[in-house]
Amino acid sequence: MEAAAVGVTRAASRRRERQRQGLGTPEEQERRPKRQWPGRRIKEDEEEAVFREVVSFTPDPLPVRYYDKDTTKPVSFYLSSLEELLAWVPHVEDGFNVALEPLARRQPPLSSLRPRTLLCHDMMGGYLDDKFIQGSVVQNPYSFYHWQYIDIFVYFSHHTVTIPPVGWTNIAHRHGVCVLGTFITEWNEGGKLCEAFLAGDEHSYQAVADRLVQIAQFFHFDGWLINIENSLSPTAVGNTPRFLQYLTAQLHQQVPGGLVLWYDSVVQSGQLKWQDELNEQNRVFFDSCDGFFTNYNWREEHLERMLGQAGERLADVYVGVDVFARGNVVGGRFDTDKSLELIRKHGFSAALFAPGWVYECLEKTDFLQNQDKFWRLLERHLPTHSICALPFVTTFCLGMGTRRVYYGQEEAVGPWYHPSAQEIQPLFGEHRLGGHGQGWVKTHCCLADAWHGGSSLLLRGAIPPEVGNVAVRLFSLQVPVPPKLFLSLVYKLEGPTDVRVALELTTEDAGSCHIGGISVLNAETSSRHSPRPLRLPPTKLARWAGRCGQPLSGGWVQRCYEVSLRGCLLQDLFISFSRPPGTREEESFVCRLGEIQVVDAVSLLTPLPQVQAITVSRVRWQQAASETEGSPARLQLSCTLHWSYLLSQVRCFRVHCQGMARGDFPGREPSRPEKPMFLGLAFANQYRIVDLLVDATADGQDGRVEFLVEPVPKEGLLVPQAEWGRVALLYSAPA
Repeated sequence: MEAAAVGVTRAASRRRERQRQGLGTPEEQERRPKRQWPGRRIKEDEEEAVFREVVSFTPDPLPVRYYDKDTTKPVSFYLSSLEELLAWVPHVEDGFNVALEPLARRQPPLSSLRPRTLLCHDMMGGYLDDKFIQGSVVQNPYSFYHWQYIDIFVYFSHHTVTIPPVGWTNIAHRHGVCVLGTFITEWNEGGKLCEAFLAGDEHSYQAVADRLVQIAQFFHFDGWLINIENSLSPTAVGNTPRFLQYLTAQLHQQVPGGLVLWYDSVVQSGQLKWQDELNEQNRVFFDSCDGFFTNYNWREEHLERMLGQAGERLADVYVGVDVFARGNVVGGRFDTDKSLELIRKHGFSAALFAPGWVYECLEKTDFLQNQDKFWRLLERHLPTHSICALPFVTTFCLGMGTRRVYYGQEEAVGPWYHPSAQEIQPLFGEHRLGGHGQGWVKTHCCLADAWHGGSSLLLRGAIPPEVGNVAVRLFSLQVPVPPKLFLSLVYKLEGPTDVRVALELTTEDAGSCHIGGISVLNAETSSRHSPRPLRLPPTKLARWAGRCGQPLSGGWVQRCYEVSLRGCLLQDLFISFSRPPGTREEESFVCRLGEIQVVDAVSLLTPLPQVQAITVSRVRWQQAASETEGSPARLQLSCTLHWSYLLSQVRCFRVHCQGMARGDFPGREPSRPEKPMFLGLAFANQYRIVDLLVDATADGQDGRVEFLVEPVPKEGLLVPQAEWGRVALLYSAPA
């Protein structure tokens, strides 16, 4: 049932220009699915729309592909057949599954000749807790966070067309990692499917390729792993290279940086015959696309033979490693480093299949420690990547937690999991001082405390008597620096200590790089600098720096810095720990990092667009169970909000409500009129509200609930509540 808009309140002509900025570019508007909301009457100068709804307990059915049938929560989905693939067209509900994050730039780029690392995520058939686009309540969920080692992420399942759940695409793109879906055919049914589109004329396989390209383009992921695991007729296998060539060419044209990879299964005769290497039997497929993913039962002699086959395309051969160590394989499990050592020895890329082994087969309560152990063993074979763009903002959130924290204030208690909410993760591991065996710093994820989100970064270390400080590199960067930078660090030291914490950065080539207002600590080729604290920020920066130097909730401390640079390339971000003057004993410390921000000063002066054109649709009502006899009658309201905003300027949206029933919302305090209640995060211009408790109404009376949409800018600013988008829903009992 659609809600009908019946009026608006308060003219806002002073905001018209900012609202127009929120509409997005014509190209962005054109890519959005067109939607019609019956009964809308919204004026151009609105500040708040008002929709009216008559309560009905027989709602219009929701399309089951897009929503969980039990809760109506939006879910990611797959396509099970050729017919479903060819019939797919963009639908308004698809908007939930479109990635907000564009693929971030990083160095070296994927096109470089350096061997790459591909992670193929295969877990229990796929589409588990990660399918819930707006997050879910999960104890001890799976999370991957060693992104700086990874070039390509493949979401794998045994459904015909695996569209990566949007949370994975958002996380990977935030870290500059390519995301591929999977097109797979298997067994007898797979053979019939392949004959249907590969054994005909070129229009048949081109139609399939065109649809795969459209899906990747629409949902904003980067390409496909093609996995044909059934035999093919002579005609079908003859057309397969043409299909791959056409798919690859179209994808490159429509999805910049897009990739098509082929899995080692079928050979050129059409037989299903895994080779465990690239050779003359399967080379025709390698020559027709961007890369080749080998089967797992190889030995070093397979790698040696492949050197001649790959030629200059060594990096395009992804040697498969089954982390579960099934079959006759090299390494696997905690011996996966043995596989990688051989692969890198011969200059090939690596494809790590199912590294979720550490979660599926080991104690889930020890998952973070086991995951860190697994990747630490591989670290020397995994070159890192550099971030290449500003603003750079992270709160170290893993996209999960045992509670939610909002800038030091506890917002909700209880487990949660929301993959899209994972922030940029640092380089994990242990740093030891060269020549000083006692000085060290270790980094870990920490769910026990957070400044914002669900986790922080825990740093433990010791400063030996013979040195003044220790430092650890957290992020590798290659960013041409604007004339003025503002930086912020939020941290908390545990226990009584006089150890001092500082943010440090390195720049490339101090000879051509002019630095003003900061002291140079050393004169190496790569020079490290300590910025000066920012004490009195300009008025226009007050939103960004409003907490600088102020006492913060939970014992957190924020330091803000200003740096003037010219002709520099920002290289690395370090955290340095120094002993107090005059002390000579070893100093141990435990520090939590809550946030790091590196922002171009000019970007902080750009006005923000306004959230506008909010609509309410897909309304569903249910009777709420009474907790006690005689308590007021309650209703459960579910509905979908849509709005307009320029997505390139936002990290996400926070959705709130006020005016509904008091209390009884799991893990949250009762709402007060002056304090809206947080409902959840949106990473698209739409959000599904599910089972919100509201008061039932008597005959002739209206109920009212107001929804507020808070944009979270990429720079990490706090947007005042007066500038949030808002919409009201009036509802009444049926006559």
